Amino acid sequence: AAVTSGTAVVLGHDLCVDRQSLRREVGLLGHSSFLYEDLSVERNVVFAVRAARADVAGVDAALDRLGLVGRLRTTLVGNLSAGQRRRAALAVVVARAARLWLLDEPHAGLDAEGRTLVDDLVRDASRRGTTVLLASHELDRAADLADRTVAVVGGRVVVGELPGERRGAATGAAAPAGPAGGVRAADAEGVGCDVA
Repeated sequence: AAVTSGTAVVLGHDLCVDRQSLRREVGLLGHSSFLYEDLSVERNVVFAVRAARADVAGVDAALDRLGLVGRLRTTLVGNLSAGQRRRAALAVVVARAARLWLLDEPHAGLDAEGRTLVDDLVRDASRRGTTVLLASHELDRAADLADRTVAVVGGRVVVGELPGERRGAATGAAAPAGPAGGVRAADAEGVGCDVA
């Protein structure tokens, strides 16, 4: 069902009034890579960072961190494997240095090394004060990254826990990592929702 009333304030921006200025503050990793197949990995990352009006200074470091070096850097996205595409999409999020990361199934399509890299990126971002909202069906993995977990089933929150509390047996989770080294639920710093 569509949201028909209420308010949402993210990083001080009221989404009902001012969505546009929030875009530079948010890094999104969805199921789709949002990459252009006929551009190289590097050109895609630079384009996405510039489109968000963010600083391109972090592009090289992001590509290096995601292992997109050498020939991969100049390879057209259309010629990449699924895992390489996922890494390129993650490089966009990392390079933008956004204050809020929205990661939908960030481990999908990645090998064991890539999944560990995602975990490291989430932890590093959290230590820098970035709020990370991570949606995953890998409940144990997400919980290991979290200060707090929220399990959502059928659009309803069924479990909300702090570390050390008993984990619920739900089939979907949102594990948001936030400032002060970890994960917070909807009360993450700078994020508030009131939907009627």
